[in-house]
Parts: sequence; structure tokens; C-alpha cells
Amino acid sequence: MGRVRHLRRYAEISRLLVRYGRSDLAKHLRAGGDGIEVAPEDEGDVPPDAARLTDDLEQLGPTFIKLGQLLSTRRDLVPAAYADALARLQDEVEPMAVADVHEVVTEQLGMPTGDAYEWFDEEPLASASLGQVHRARLRNGHEVVVKVQRPGIRAEILSDIQVLTEVAGMLEGHTDLGRRAGLGDLVDEFSRTLLDELDYRLEAENLERLAAALKEHERIVVPLPVRELTTARVLTMDYVPGRKITDLTPIGRTDVDGAALAEALFAAYLDQILVDGFFHADPHPGNVLLTDDGSLVLLDLGMVARVPPRLQDALVELLVAVSGGDGEDAARVTVKIGTPLADFDEAAFVRGAAALVARAQGRAMDQLDSGTLVMELNRLALGNGLRLPPELALLGKALLNLDEIARRLDPDFDPTACVRDRVDAMLRERLRPSRERMVSAALETREFLEQLPSRLNRFMEAVGTGEMRLNVDAIDERQLLDGLHRMVNRLTSGIVIAALVMGAAMLTRVETSSKLLGYPTIAMIVFLVAAGGAFWLFASIVVEGRRRRRR
Repeated sequence: MGRVRHLRRYAEISRLLVRYGRSDLAKHLRAGGDGIEVAPEDEGDVPPDAARLTDDLEQLGPTFIKLGQLLSTRRDLVPAAYADALARLQDEVEPMAVADVHEVVTEQLGMPTGDAYEWFDEEPLASASLGQVHRARLRNGHEVVVKVQRPGIRAEILSDIQVLTEVAGMLEGHTDLGRRAGLGDLVDEFSRTLLDELDYRLEAENLERLAAALKEHERIVVPLPVRELTTARVLTMDYVPGRKITDLTPIGRTDVDGAALAEALFAAYLDQILVDGFFHADPHPGNVLLTDDGSLVLLDLGMVARVPPRLQDALVELLVAVSGGDGEDAARVTVKIGTPLADFDEAAFVRGAAALVARAQGRAMDQLDSGTLVMELNRLALGNGLRLPPELALLGKALLNLDEIARRLDPDFDPTACVRDRVDAMLRERLRPSRERMVSAALETREFLEQLPSRLNRFMEAVGTGEMRLNVDAIDERQLLDGLHRMVNRLTSGIVIAALVMGAAMLTRVETSSKLLGYPTIAMIVFLVAAGGAFWLFASIVVEGRRRRRR
């Protein structure tokens, strides 16, 4: 049955590739993109192919819906119109049967729903392709929400991931686009993210970690899990009442301090990315609630991203360069964190980045923001043969979503200025000496001063007796000399063989009664000696090459 389903999936994916192989999307992917593209605001401006692609992915099921949502964040790979169409992908489906919900809860918690919760609302708050959410109340009166995973969804997704991995490997090995975009790495990242979303214990850990990281941000709320009632397929967490940011009307905006909330949200996310190295990777407006007391609630932490320390400093440099309008510096930082491919054109990339940032500085803030600029930098790198780490695309996606939320809270909010101010504050904080650093430096200085006299005495004695040595471990002299000897020997052998061939050719013109194969005997003997030497030289080169490869 699994093989039959794989064949069906291969056929469905092949139809997609054939259908969109000559579309505007494919042309854009092959071109790699070369500039800032502002998405159309009007719904009617969406290309027919973009709307049809969205419908096709919806029909293929949860895995491909999630894949479409991921592609909607990669504006370096897909045109803005397609990204906007894919961003509208909704994975809301028909609710699970109540009996299935109770069965999963009972199986996972080891007790009936009525024993685990004092009250459990059988009408779901939301229903998605991976699971659905219900309100409930604990026996101590605490209000919670319960996320329940759909039966059989994990097996279905694992099967689809296997197919996608094989298709991505084939495209990366046989197409220029697959190689440039790193489709194998993209599918691997997508697979890890999706499988993490299926383990609700990881989401519970993410909630706790993010809540601890943002405890100093008073206006940002993260609901905490109830560990005793959380398993791999059931997640119980605090219920925080609030309304979605998308429901905020212009009149309702007058009742909240939108500018302060937008600034607090940006500050919290920049701290997550650039300080903690751990951030909520899907902060779209539907995942952010506005509470009655004027706080913002972050929901759905199934998708998170981690930024290694080596990349955090580079991202700070990049944001400083972008927000300051320094395109060449932004290009330099991008090259440093990227992986140049064989056809990487650094000069063209630097010129393009400088022009990109310069054009961005001249645009109005309602036309371009920091997230779009980071995504366009990704697209420019792809077009010039530079593969960037996936964390940069996630940063661009997060900034894009934050820009949208901020403008819903305050239409006059300037995200680029906020990024610049926050990064400047971070740099000042990093450069300011802390008590711990000062204590550590003082201890190291004391140790250095205590050992300095004895070290100077040893140094002066070594100089005075002539025993001072300077060891430089740069190359292996023996290996270098062996290599030179082999090279000289082969060169000498080649010269001798060439001389024998030329001598034999000259001897063929000598008249003699002794013939071999119609030529003078001495000439043929010299020819055979030269041929044997050439064969020996060629064989020794091949054997040594194989020996080196094995080592």
C-alpha cells in the first residue's frame, strides 16, 4: 500500500512540475531575481498560475500545505505575487470527530477526558490539518486550551517527506536551479521543522524557553504548558483571552498604544534572534493576540528557529549595514556567512547589493521594509551563485511578519528605524564592561603579573646561553621533499623517453640489412624501450593516485 501511495505521489508531483515548468514562476526561479519587487495590493492582481498553485497544494494535503506555507516565506525563491498567494494557504479542515478527540486524549493521558479535565468543550476553537484546539478547565479551576493531534497524520507526513526528499535530491543533482537553491537542504530543513511540529512535547519546551527569555518584556505574554497533561500528541497550556491582531479595526486602534506595542514586539524579537539565538519563526498576525490589558500574546510555537552564536554577530553586522544604507558592507557580511558556489560572481553580487540598498533608501516606508530587504538580498545572492544559510531566510520571514503586525498596530510605525535603534542599543550593551567580565579580566591580569618575572628570567637565560629556539609548524619538510623528488624523477623519465622516441625516429632513416617489421632493428628496439618506459611511467602515476585517494 505504501509503494502504491508513493507512485501516486510521484505522479502528482510530476504533474505539478510539468504544469508550472513553463510558468512565470519557473522563469523567475531560473533567473534568480534581480531586484526589489513590490507585491500587488489588489487581490485581483494575483496571477492565475499563483492561485491555481495554491489550490493544487491544498488538494495534496497537509504536507504540501505546509510546504506551500514555507515557500511563501522564501521570497528569495518565489515572486512576491506567488508568495502572497501561498501565504493565504489555510490548513483549516473539517473538525475531527468528537469520538476521535476523546480517544486520542484517553490514549495519551492514560485517563478519560472527564477525569483529566473538569470541563472540556467539545466544540473546537480551531481545526487544522495537523490537529485542533479545544477549551477546557482543570479541576483546580484553571482555564486551559488543549491541542489534540489527528490520528494517523504522522505516518502520512513521513511518507510524503520520503517522496519529497527523493525528488529534491534528483532536482539538485540534475538541474541548475536545484543546485543553486540547495533543494536538498531546503527539504531537510522543512522535514525537521514539520516533524518537530508533530511532537507537542517540543512545543511545550519552546513555550517554557521563550517565556523565560522574554520575562523582562512586560508587554509580551507567552502561555505556559501544563506538563502533567502534555504528551507527544496532546498539549495542554494556559488559556489567555484576547483578540487577533487581524481583527483590530481603525476605531479599535484608538484604544491601544499601538506605537509602544509595535516597538515592544520588535524589541522582543530582536532579543530572541540576536541575543538568545532562539526565536518564534512563525509570528504571522493570526498567531499574535491582543489582550484587554494591552499586552501581546505569542501563540503556536511549533515552529522555532535557532541561530548559532557564530551567526548572531554576523546578523547584527548585516542589520546595521542594511538599516544604515551601506550596501557594500551588507554584501561583505552576506558573502562571509554564505557558501559560494562554483559560478559565484562576487563583483556582480556586491554591485547588486549596493544598488539594492541604495534603491531601498529612496523608497517610502509603506513600500519597503527591513524584512523585504533581507529577502531581496537572499534573492540576489541566489541569482549570483551564493547559497545563504536558512537562518537568514527565517530572519527575513520573521521581520516581514513583524512589519505587518506593527503596521496593523500603528500605520506610521517605522520598522527600519526601530531595528537600527535596537541594534545600536545591543551593541552598546555588548561593549559595556559587566561586573563578571571585569572580575575575570582582573584575575587574568593578576595571574599574568605574578608569572611575568619568572618568564622573563627564563627568556633572558635562553638568549644568553644561545639556546633560544623558534618552532614554526607550517609545513612537513619531509613530505614536501618526497613530493619534489617524485616530481623531478617523473620529469626526468619523461625527458629520457622523449629523447629515445626522437632517436628511434632518426635511426629509421639509417640504411641497414637488419630489418624488424620493415624498419631497422636498432630503431625498433629503441622504440620498444621507449614504449615500455612510457607504460611504466603511466602505470606508476595511476597506482599512486589510487593510493592517495584511499588514504
